[in-house]
Amino acid sequence: MVVSARAAEARASVETVTSYFASIQDVAGDPDALDFTFGNPHEMAVPGLVGAIRAQVEPRSVDWFAYKTSELAAREAVASGLRSELGLDFEPDDIAMTQGAFGALSLAFAMLADAGDEVVIPVPGWFCYAPMLHAANLVPVEVPLDPVDFDLDVEAIARAITPRTRIVVVNSPANPTGRVYSRETWDALAAVLEDASRANGRRIWLVSDEPYRRIRFDGIGFDSPASSYPWTVIDYSYGKVLLAPGQRLGYLALSPLLPSEERAELRASCMPLQLAIGWGFPDALMQYSVPALEAVSIDLAELTRKRDRLYGALTDAGYTLTRPEGTFYLWGAAPGGDAVAYCAGLAERNVHVMPGTLFGQPAHFRISLTATADMIERALPHLVAAATA
Repeated sequence: MVVSARAAEARASVETVTSYFASIQDVAGDPDALDFTFGNPHEMAVPGLVGAIRAQVEPRSVDWFAYKTSELAAREAVASGLRSELGLDFEPDDIAMTQGAFGALSLAFAMLADAGDEVVIPVPGWFCYAPMLHAANLVPVEVPLDPVDFDLDVEAIARAITPRTRIVVVNSPANPTGRVYSRETWDALAAVLEDASRANGRRIWLVSDEPYRRIRFDGIGFDSPASSYPWTVIDYSYGKVLLAPGQRLGYLALSPLLPSEERAELRASCMPLQLAIGWGFPDALMQYSVPALEAVSIDLAELTRKRDRLYGALTDAGYTLTRPEGTFYLWGAAPGGDAVAYCAGLAERNVHVMPGTLFGQPAHFRISLTATADMIERALPHLVAAATA
């Protein structure tokens, strides 16, 4: 074998995703395609995004485009935003600017776990957790969410923990289900992780994957597990709230509730590790733009209207759906129970939705709400017809 064992494992674990991605390459070039697959934009950039970047293009010093690690102004803006959102006393030194949430997760895995350690991940959950862990020589341990309401199953997580468990990954608002988890859930999970850490004689860390934190519906609040469990790190991506996933900008934030010695050690480790894993810092222009981008968002009112239109029409047609509390996805049971067949039938009508097989759920599907309102209206007759096809 030419590639390493971990490269082969990573490739195998993401094969379903890469094969699916290859199968829909022609969709992006078809102006008549109704594409509800990935969370990509289908309209021009949100107001404020282009202006924020354009304002930083003209150099203001000779080192404007020099090597940049985590710029202080960006970290200050992030820390201020987190203090406001989460009510915790974040400081700029708690923030490492990264290439989106991918970069933040890579940094967290490299910083907190050793080769062979186990990392608990939710199912259904983001399809890149497992391949990232394989590539890092870590062992993904899948734990199912509640099969009825897709709530976090704290008891299932407790049963999955072994002496080799080093990290538990949680995601709220959750992709693909749209669920937002409560403070009570985090408190219960914190008790489990504290007991298991004490029993194993080894700290279990919590990685809170929060790229959709600012995309919530119906006035639903947000609680981060960082408020319940001090040994939490938060990863975030601006690509969701800006609907600009191609502009790689994110961060890893250390809970300010961490014991001071551990907090100081992690702070000192971020920059060297980001260099070691491949210069994992955002481009200079994106970092300069952070203070302005903190106030930029997709139109949440319009997103809510899209959610309500699709959710209402499809439930009326007989679909069983999870009403999303956050994210920009709609998650449901595929009519007939076979997501691949259901999605293939829709594709024949040039309507493209994502089969749940990418999330390890062959009886479910996901619709991206980033499609335009016109796309939704054009697709609805086909989606309704497919309910009984």
